Amino acid sequence: MGSVRELDRTAWDALDHGPSPFLRYGFLEALEDSGSIAKRSGWNPVFLLADIGGMLCGAVAAFIKTHSFGEYIFDWGWAQAAHRAGIDYYPKLVIAAPQTPATGPRILLAPTLDPDVANAVRTGLIAAVKQVADDTECSSIHWLFCTEAEQRALTAAGFFPRASMQFHWRNRGYESFDGFLGALKSRKRKQLRKEHERAQAAIERLTWVGGAELAHDQARLDDLDRFYRATTDNHGGRDYLRPGFFHKLAETLPDAMQMVEVVRGGKRMAGALFLETSQALYGRYWGCDENVEFLHFETAYYAGIERAIGKRLPLFEAGAQGEHKLVRGFEPARTYSAHWIRHAGLALGIEDYVKREAAGVAHEIAELAQFGPYRGQGADD
Repeated sequence: MGSVRELDRTAWDALDHGPSPFLRYGFLEALEDSGSIAKRSGWNPVFLLADIGGMLCGAVAAFIKTHSFGEYIFDWGWAQAAHRAGIDYYPKLVIAAPQTPATGPRILLAPTLDPDVANAVRTGLIAAVKQVADDTECSSIHWLFCTEAEQRALTAAGFFPRASMQFHWRNRGYESFDGFLGALKSRKRKQLRKEHERAQAAIERLTWVGGAELAHDQARLDDLDRFYRATTDNHGGRDYLRPGFFHKLAETLPDAMQMVEVVRGGKRMAGALFLETSQALYGRYWGCDENVEFLHFETAYYAGIERAIGKRLPLFEAGAQGEHKLVRGFEPARTYSAHWIRHAGLALGIEDYVKREAAGVAHEIAELAQFGPYRGQGADD
C-alpha cells in the first residue's frame, strides 16, 4: 500500500502505538495531504499489514527514501562513504515516524495478541520489510527511534544496533512547578526561576489551545505555520512540513494537538506545537516574531513541564539534541535504531563504526549525568 487512505483508520489506530502519536492515522494523513510525505518529497510510503482471520493484528509504516533529510539519526557519512566506494546508497528503506525524532513502536501490534502470536507476527513483519527492500532494490534498511525491545528483536534478526541520545524530562511525582524547582540544585533552581519569571513578566499571557479549537481558528494555525517557517529560515533549517500541515493536523488529530500561544502587546507573537497523549507530551516547532529574553525556554520547555506536572504525564520530550536542556531539568536518555546494509564490505565498516560510536555515547551519558541539575547528581551547589 502506498497511501494512508488505503488503511482502515479504526483498525490502524487500535494497534499499540505506545505513548507516541506520530504513527497514528491522523498524523500520517496530515503529512500525506500536505505533501510532507509522498514520492515527490523523497518519502514514498509502503504500509505492511498482517492479519489473522481478517482482523488487523500488526503493521509497519516504511518509506522508500532518496535522501536522508528529516531522520535525525544521521547517516550522511555512510552515504558519502558509499559514494566514494562507487556504491549506490539510495534508494534506502526507512521505518520511522517521518520528520519526527521521537521514540515509539515501529512494529505496531494488536495489544490483545498472545505473546507467542505477537512474536510470530513481529517476525513475519521483519521478514516482509526485508522483502520490500529486495523488491525495490534498496541498499539498506533503517529502523529509527524504535523501542529498546524492538532493537533487541531486530538485532536477533540480523540487524546491527546503533546507540544515540536525546534529553528527556521525567516526572518524579511533582505536585507543582515549584515542587519541580525544589528538586533542583540551588544554582540551577535560581537560574530557572529567574528565566521563568522574566519571560512571564515580558508577555501578557501564555495559553494552551487544543486541536478542536484550533480547527476552527485559521488565524492561529496561520501563525503557527509562520512561526515554524521563521525558525527554519533563521537557523538554516529545512521546512520539512509543507504548508497546510498544521491546518490539516487540527482536523485529523485534534485530540492530541495542542498549541502554546504567546501574546504580547495585544498580538500573538510566539508559539509552539505540542502533541499530547495519556502517556507523554511532545514539544515541537517553536517560533516567534520578535526575540524576548528567555521566551524560548518558557514556551518550549517550562510550559511543557508545567503541563506534564498538571496532567501527571510521566514523560516530556522536547525534540532532538540540545545540551542546554540539561540545566533545565532534562536528562540524557538513550535512543535506539537498528540497521542492515546490503553491501557486505560497507556493512562491515559501518558495523565497526557503530560499535565504537556506542562506547562514546555511553561515556557521554555517564559524563553528563555527573552534571545533572537535580540534587544528588554529581556535586551539589
